[in-house]
Amino acid sequence: MMALWAQGRDMKVTGAHHTSFTVSNIERSLEFYGGLLGCEVLWRREIDDKYFRDIVGFPECRVKAAHLRIPGSAHILELFEYTAPRGAPADVRTNNPGSAHISLLVDDVVALYTELVPKGVRFRSTPVTIDAGANRGGRSVYVVDPDGITVELFQPPR
Repeated sequence: MMALWAQGRDMKVTGAHHTSFTVSNIERSLEFYGGLLGCEVLWRREIDDKYFRDIVGFPECRVKAAHLRIPGSAHILELFEYTAPRGAPADVRTNNPGSAHISLLVDDVVALYTELVPKGVRFRSTPVTIDAGANRGGRSVYVVDPDGITVELFQPPR
């Protein structure tokens, strides 16, 4: 790869297609992302194709997969449940190197928080008003999906 850069080629990222999460139970995750957060399920299928096994580096893998469209965007959320080989849960707390989160835009973070709490959704805090920086006046809260993956609900400043 370094040789390409050394040759003076102008290789650039041209956009973002999807964000992918590996989950332990795709049905439960579809209920969370689709049912509770309102993402639209575009497709679901089981994948054991050779091209896929080559990409992920597991020669004998099988996954249950789904693509969901994030409302108001063209961005796709991809969910994989590996049925073979099964993996172990990762420690995805936000302070651990390698953890990540996706930030979803919302109109009213307090209203959504109030709607989701009685449904058993876990949060890291109550909604917080941002009082410094570029997003001053906005509001945010971290929600935890069924596998402990952090999802930020972000209400931009008005």
